[in-house]
Amino acid sequence: MDPLDRIDELIAMVEQARSVPMSRNNCMVDRGETIAALDEIRADLPADLRRAAALLEERDKIMEAGKREADRIISEGEAEHARLVSVNEITVSAEHEGARIIAEARAEAQRLREEVDDYVDTALANFEQFLTRALASIERGRDKMHALREIGTFAGDEAERPLPF
Repeated sequence: MDPLDRIDELIAMVEQARSVPMSRNNCMVDRGETIAALDEIRADLPADLRRAAALLEERDKIMEAGKREADRIISEGEAEHARLVSVNEITVSAEHEGARIIAEARAEAQRLREEVDDYVDTALANFEQFLTRALASIERGRDKMHALREIGTFAGDEAERPLPF
């Protein structure tokens, strides 16, 4: 189950929990159930982190493939340039054509790098947004859990005191 869905379940569980007598803000939840749910969320997060690492690895592979392609295109351009220059009849046109091919190859390589960077930036932004929402949900859950823990401690102190009347 998605960690965000699990966090939503925890929030719903706290919202639907029975109120502590004489209190509007305090409620009682099953500690074991809450801890088990939080443990599941903690177990799911490393999978998301592994996905992020895989995404970064994929980005590196794409960038490397783009660099190899750019190098190949540049190499072909330089080879074509050298071939054209070696032909005496068209030396001048060969130099121009070779320079044009190299410029195109460099422009294509730059375009590919920019596309890869845009793709990776978008993917990382999406993942950052997911993690931000997950962390916010976890923080809310922890705050509620701490509040509930304090409520449980407070309720225990009142039970031990004699009634004031």
